[in-house]
Amino acid sequence: MESMGLNQKFWKNKKVLVTGHTGFKGSWLVLLLKELEANVMGISLAPDNLSMFNTLNLENYCTSHLIDLRNKESVSDVFKAFNPDIVFHLASQSLVIKSYNDPYLTYSSNLIGLVNLLDSCRNSNGVRTIINITSDKCYKNNESVKGYKETDQLGGHDPYSNSKACSELITESYRESFFKFMSIACISARAGNVIGGGDWSENRLIPDIIKAFSAKSKLNIRSPEAIRPWQHVLEPLTGYMLLAEKSYDEPELFSEGWNFGPDEDNMRTVNEIISSMSKYINISDIIEYVQSQYHETQILKLDINKAKTKLNWFPKWGFDKTIEMTASWYQEYLSGNNIDKLTSSQITEYLQK
Repeated sequence: MESMGLNQKFWKNKKVLVTGHTGFKGSWLVLLLKELEANVMGISLAPDNLSMFNTLNLENYCTSHLIDLRNKESVSDVFKAFNPDIVFHLASQSLVIKSYNDPYLTYSSNLIGLVNLLDSCRNSNGVRTIINITSDKCYKNNESVKGYKETDQLGGHDPYSNSKACSELITESYRESFFKFMSIACISARAGNVIGGGDWSENRLIPDIIKAFSAKSKLNIRSPEAIRPWQHVLEPLTGYMLLAEKSYDEPELFSEGWNFGPDEDNMRTVNEIISSMSKYINISDIIEYVQSQYHETQILKLDINKAKTKLNWFPKWGFDKTIEMTASWYQEYLSGNNIDKLTSSQITEYLQK
């Protein structure tokens, strides 16, 4: 069954604030919002030199404020100037290994930044919907072969995962203490492992594959049998946007946590991702298996029945299509071809399915 389509009439001229808009998911979200003619403003740190944001010149698609969310006054000033209708919060320190190396940065970015954002929303007279994008790693992981439901226990072994569980609790506190009395939807969304063109982040499987291939260097694989809920980046983003549409006028019905992940077929091992990518990019001779220095979850699955039944949201692209769309983006990029055209065509294909 296919998911309900997004409503272009709803998004046209809506004032939408996206934090972390210079990142991988944020860049794709900006493109989706502009496709539907929304008025987009972003808050983020400056993009890395190698980033989708820079590659596609996305500064032309939105108004950017390159500030740190931990600076409360700066965040407040943006809200006063823009007065957004909808807020998508994606900005965070999003890497598990980096959280081991710098736990203070992880906790301060992911928690203080969130509190500053929610306070600005609370003091705004225009915000109708807030969606805090957390992570599937917010759940207390017991290596269960069953997918985690929204009602399962929160937790987190490493600082990153733990910060996301804390972020969920902060969101709930603001929702129950403030927003439910203001008719403002306050939502958390937990997505699985997203892949797709334009991700250049450190210590992520697909970017590491592309970087190693380009540099003709070895690709260190730590947990080849680890299972993750892989999905194309467009899948959860359209879920977030559908949540915004539905909660805008009925906040009390949707102000809670939501999972967005793939169907069972996309829950594959790291080795299966490598094997599938090898069909498009010859990486067989650069793989090198190493032992991880850190605790890493081996099985992580999400239960997405709630999104299916209550939102009528369903994943559109299966595993093979997800890999095809991801690999083709990087092939086009590495060939020096028009990546703008391909990116736009992928969005169009997804929205029209």
